[in-house]
Amino acid sequence: MDEQVLFFFGAHLEALPIYEALTERLFSALPETEVRVQKTQISFFCRRMFACVSFLPARPAAKRPKTGWLTVSFGLNRRESSPRIDRVSEPYPGRWTHHVLLASPEEVDGELMSWLLEAAAISSGKR
Repeated sequence: MDEQVLFFFGAHLEALPIYEALTERLFSALPETEVRVQKTQISFFCRRMFACVSFLPARPAAKRPKTGWLTVSFGLNRRESSPRIDRVSEPYPGRWTHHVLLASPEEVDGELMSWLLEAAAISSGKR
């Protein structure tokens, strides 16, 4: 595990298994993925940023777990409708940012991966 990643998770180590499940599936599907650890997020790039993880409280406090959660954010060129998506914004026309709160490694599933792969394809200009 990268030292910068461990530092990022510092007070949130219980969320680390979620991140590990996510990166394992991402690197398996997209081995060219680059990771950049920043102060408030860990970003994933395939030419340009297509997703990030953070502790952004995308869901109201009363509806999220007390500990052990992580928010995955990704950009699509359309608004995705799913009960799993906690928040959506359109920062500029035709670009939608989606936020999904994950509370367990099992939530890194095929549906989430399909959104992330689509976001990666869009960011790299393949779509």
